[in-house]
Amino acid sequence: MDRDVTDNSPSQEVGSNASAEPWTVRRILDWTTSHLAKHGSDSPRLDAEVLLAFARNCERIRLYTNYEDIVTEEQRATMRSLVQRRSHAEPVAYLVGKREFFGLDFYVDQNVLIPRPDTETLVMELVEEAQKLTSPRILDLCTGSGCVAIAAAANCPAASFLATDISEPALAIAQKNAESNGLLGQIQFLLSDCFEQLPAEGQFDLIASNPPYIPDAEIETLDADVRQHEPRLALAGGADGLDFYRKIIQSAIPYLKEGGFLLLEFSPEQETSLREILTTFGNYRNIRVKADLANRSRVIVAQKCLS
Repeated sequence: MDRDVTDNSPSQEVGSNASAEPWTVRRILDWTTSHLAKHGSDSPRLDAEVLLAFARNCERIRLYTNYEDIVTEEQRATMRSLVQRRSHAEPVAYLVGKREFFGLDFYVDQNVLIPRPDTETLVMELVEEAQKLTSPRILDLCTGSGCVAIAAAANCPAASFLATDISEPALAIAQKNAESNGLLGQIQFLLSDCFEQLPAEGQFDLIASNPPYIPDAEIETLDADVRQHEPRLALAGGADGLDFYRKIIQSAIPYLKEGGFLLLEFSPEQETSLREILTTFGNYRNIRVKADLANRSRVIVAQKCLS
């Protein structure tokens, strides 16, 4: 790699012609894994595999079926650039321009938060509730990359969706992802700060959101790849991280059908506060919390009270 991110030895630079030993897939993976581990990656081998597969324009499994192949100079040059950027904490998903989520591929760049496995819990709960209804109308607030609405739509063909975001670039990415996954006809997109641009008469069976929920003061303590590269607009949730929850929980009432459900992803330590906010407004019942795969509280579900 470039010498400013190596061990200051030209002979150790991956792809360099200074070494007599050929740069095979195996050798590049091994070198890159060691290098990224030294530069703070918490998954250096996976990062190395994803980046090299991207540089070679192949599936990851092909790296191992062609383990002793010599990597071309063009591919090595691409890999050098990618690893240098990853060494400076740029997320792998941004480097390769995509992230897998709920079995689907999503285009991502620095205008949107990278979809996390934790958010699949929100999708699973949304799909479970949607599949109980004949033709549900669903609202996805703060859609970002569109991963929640798109993943749910792929599993609920009878449902119709409206996805909103305050960021125009994010909304364009969500539309692109809906199109690439063949779901553009099932999802409408609207530039809106939560409910502000929604028609007053609109009502939904289900409203879901993964809003910004990091307390403002904590953003500077986040990992470098998040802090330096992911959009602050998608992270900052106010002084206590709950600004969007207060806004959504209160504003959702006229937009939610009687008996409809509000589903919100949150950070585990926010559970007690969210229960209190939902209870305070008095328009919700049957409040329950769903844990993620790590058994941490992750999604809160509340039903609008019947009249």
